Amino acid sequence: MQDTQGLIALIHEAFRETDHPGDAFLQGSHEGCEPAEVTAAFKGATHWTQIEPSILDANYTALSFFSDGGFRHFLPAYLIADVYGRLQTADPVFHLTNGFFDHRIKVTAGPRTFEKVIGKSGFVNPRRYGAMTWHDYARSKLAVFTREETTAIVAYLEWKRAHDDAGARDEIDAALDDFWRKRAREAPTQAALQQHIKEEAEYLNHLNSTRP
Repeated sequence: MQDTQGLIALIHEAFRETDHPGDAFLQGSHEGCEPAEVTAAFKGATHWTQIEPSILDANYTALSFFSDGGFRHFLPAYLIADVYGRLQTADPVFHLTNGFFDHRIKVTAGPRTFEKVIGKSGFVNPRRYGAMTWHDYARSKLAVFTREETTAIVAYLEWKRAHDDAGARDEIDAALDDFWRKRAREAPTQAALQQHIKEEAEYLNHLNSTRP
């Protein structure tokens, strides 16, 4: 398990060259006014290290409304602020573990009691997304991270499990076992991703140069 300063250094190094998607592509959801309002606070910052912790807490729902690229880029700011104990409202652990653990609750309505499943096996919204579960959604959303970034996230979750008294250990364990540890071994590396981007640029440049 990482010590605090070692963990912070690991996060900094892992996300040092993480691409910024561009201000126009920070917002992932366009339902209602809130997504635009909370993601607007991050516009103009070209690197996640420029964001103050006060911005993170004041706009904690941005973690729900970022595009995948925005989530990937600004997550390390939330992780480091959390390690330093500077977050009061924002909860990065939830966004890294939701979809890997089932919560079953019983709701009484009149003479009947209903069991509701929230989490891994619950459906996202059947009318809009068919048979997609929160487990399916989580695996897709969190696949944006490179191997180096994922390794830092694993270290953060392990640190959080050891230091947090908020009762999220079952969720953290499930997420680590179901997704994060394997992803840290198998995700594409930063070098592989950058090589692909370079090759695609060369290919497009070649096509453009050969057009009549």
